[in-house]
Amino acid sequence: MAAAAECDVVMAATEPELLDDEEAKREAESFKEQGNAYYAKKDYNEAYNYYTKAIDMCPKNASYYGNRAATLMMLGKFREALGDAQQSVRLDDTFVRGHLREGKCHLSLGNAMAACRSFQRALELDHKNAQAQQEFKNANAVIEYEKIAETDFEKRDFRKVVFCMDRALEYAPACHRFKILKAECLAMLGRYPEAQSVASDILRMDSTNADALYVRGLCLYYEDCIEKAVQFFVQALRMAPDHEKACVACRNAKALKAKKEDGNKAFKEGNYKLAYELYTEALGIDPNNIKTNAKLYCNRGTVNSKLRKLDDAIEDCTNAVKLDDTYIKAYLRRAQWWDCSSPRAIFIDLQRRRLHKLPQSPMPVSYAPHVTWTQNNMKKQYGTMRKCIRRRKQKNTNSSLKMHS
Repeated sequence: MAAAAECDVVMAATEPELLDDEEAKREAESFKEQGNAYYAKKDYNEAYNYYTKAIDMCPKNASYYGNRAATLMMLGKFREALGDAQQSVRLDDTFVRGHLREGKCHLSLGNAMAACRSFQRALELDHKNAQAQQEFKNANAVIEYEKIAETDFEKRDFRKVVFCMDRALEYAPACHRFKILKAECLAMLGRYPEAQSVASDILRMDSTNADALYVRGLCLYYEDCIEKAVQFFVQALRMAPDHEKACVACRNAKALKAKKEDGNKAFKEGNYKLAYELYTEALGIDPNNIKTNAKLYCNRGTVNSKLRKLDDAIEDCTNAVKLDDTYIKAYLRRAQWWDCSSPRAIFIDLQRRRLHKLPQSPMPVSYAPHVTWTQNNMKKQYGTMRKCIRRRKQKNTNSSLKMHS
C-alpha cells in the first residue's frame, strides 16, 4: 500500500508538468501565428516581438528562430539574423530554410565562402531547391568579383575595382569591407564626395570603424587638407594600432606637411637653393597626392624663376597643370614666365586655359565667387603683361633710334 501511494504521488507530480508543456507549446504556436500575420503585413518590428515571445515559451523550436531570423533580415540586421539562423540549424540540422537563411546572412555580410557551405548543405537536403541553387551561384559570383578586384587593385585599375565592388554589393549589401574598398578606390580616382559619403554611412553605424576613419582621412589628405587628415589617421590608429595603411598615410601626411612648410620658410628667407631642394624632396614623398604635388611643382617653379631658370620654371608649372588642370595659379605663373617677346604665345596660353577648362558640372554654388574672381584676375594679369611688353618694345625702339642717330 505504501508503494502504491508513493507511485500515485509521483504521477500526481508529473501530470501538471505535461499539461504545462502542452499549454506552453500551444501558446508559443499562437505567438508564432500572430508573428506570421504581422510579417505578412510587413510590420517586421511587431513580427519580431511575437517570434521572440514564441521562443521564450518554447526555446527548442528551430522554426521559431528561423522565422525571427527572416524578420531580422527584412529589418537589415543581418548579423543578428545570422545568430538566429545558426541556432535554428543547431536545433535541427535538417531544417532547409534555416541553412538557406544562414547562407543568405553570410552572403549579405560579405562572407561568400561560408555562404557557399550553407547553400551546399541545403542542396544536400533538397537537391532540387531552386533558391539554394540560385544563391549558390550568387555566392560564387561574389567570390569571383573579390578575386578580380584584388588583382585590379594591385594593378591600380581603380575603376575596375569600383565596378567589381558595385556588382558584389548587389549580393552583399551589408558588407563593410566591400564598401570600404570601393570608397578607397573612389578616393584614388579623385571622386572624394562619393568616397566620403560611403565612409560616413559606415561611421554612422559604427563610429569606431578604423577602415572608414582611414578613408575619411585619405579624402582630406588628397584634397590638401593635411592637418584634418592627420587627425582622422590618428583616430584610426587608436581604434586599430596595426592598421598599416593608416600608419603609412599618417607618416606621409606629416612628412609632406613638414617639407612643404620648411620649403616655404626657406623661400621667404631668400634661401632659394634650399627651398628648391625641400620642394623636390616633398614631391618624392607621395606621387598619389595630386593636389599637393601640383602646388609643390608651382612653388618650385617660383623658386626656379628666382634662380633665373625660366625654362625649368615653365616646365614645373606645366607639370602642375598636368596633375591638376583646374589649378589657375599655375597657368598664370607659366604665362608670366613665358617668352615676353611673344605676346601671342601668352594670349594663346591664357585663352586655352580659361574658365572653360574648369569642370562644368557639378559645380558647388560656393565655388562661383572664386571662379568669378579668378576670371577677373586673369584679365588683370593679362593686361599687366601686355603693358610690360609694350613698355619693353618702346624701350627697345627708343634704344634703336638713339643708336641710329
